[in-house]
Amino acid sequence: MEKFITRAARLNGPYDIELIERELTCGEDDIIVKNHAIGICGSDKNFYRGFMPPQTSEFRQDPSFPFLLGHESGGTVVAVGSRVSEYKVGDEVVSFGWNNNYADYFKAPAFMLQHSLHGLDPDIQALGEPTACAMFCGLNSGVQLGDIVVVMGGGYAGQIAAQCAKLKGAYQVIVVDVLDGKLDLAKSLGADIVINSKEEDPVTKVKALTGGVGCDVVIECAGTAESFNACSAMLRHNGKFVFYSWVTTPITLNISRWHDDGFEFINACLVHHTWRQRYDWFPECMRPIIQGSVKIKPLITNEFKLADLKEGFDCADKNDAAIKVLFRP
Repeated sequence: MEKFITRAARLNGPYDIELIERELTCGEDDIIVKNHAIGICGSDKNFYRGFMPPQTSEFRQDPSFPFLLGHESGGTVVAVGSRVSEYKVGDEVVSFGWNNNYADYFKAPAFMLQHSLHGLDPDIQALGEPTACAMFCGLNSGVQLGDIVVVMGGGYAGQIAAQCAKLKGAYQVIVVDVLDGKLDLAKSLGADIVINSKEEDPVTKVKALTGGVGCDVVIECAGTAESFNACSAMLRHNGKFVFYSWVTTPITLNISRWHDDGFEFINACLVHHTWRQRYDWFPECMRPIIQGSVKIKPLITNEFKLADLKEGFDCADKNDAAIKVLFRP
């Protein structure tokens, strides 16, 4: 059995992250991947701050400290077990699993990987999981020609969902955030209206823009109680509420309108359904990016070497203008 020595991230507690040395052994059912690049997910940032989620089926390790962190990455297969038939050495792959991916190498079973696609930029391949998830949200948001769409949150997923909404024929795409830098980027990528929710109430603004009716579709990508409740308040009768964020702590919601106004709810997190479905929707979601319709490169705002893991996480934690922080081994 082949063995690989790798640096890998271990989160020991809130704000306490380090690179440790691990030995990976390629067993009969294992695949070893050499990373091209690794991204910080919003959930990783929450974990870094100490907000660990409850145990779910998605977590195959106990979500407690110390925690072997990381899931956004992609690279080249360097070893396969004797019982693996889906992949071979040299294949380019995307990770879709929690496999301690902040590392030079990571080990995964076949169902946690996805073959890369012809024409896909290597950096975007490495960000294939968050990119495809956000694209799935945008493509399956129910946006129709002429809709007024609000995207709450101008982070990585929100920027992608906003681009998709415009391309799907929305009459107006409105992006809400608290940072002018993210709002300026959203405008440059096609958003019609931006709202800084620190400076004006987004519910009042959306109601004013729609003659008091409310927006047709709201896409929640901010992940806070305030955002969820604002979405509930600004949506029109029988509107579409698309939720994407992973909220790792309980929040209080005003759900009266959910019942009385007959909202249609769309769970846009299909990555948490089954890996078999992912094989079908991944190519469909990435096709507009390969074609150049949806822009991803402008969303990669900060890059670090893996050796500077602590500095990269401090950037993601303290620099709210950072959208996607990328590490290179």
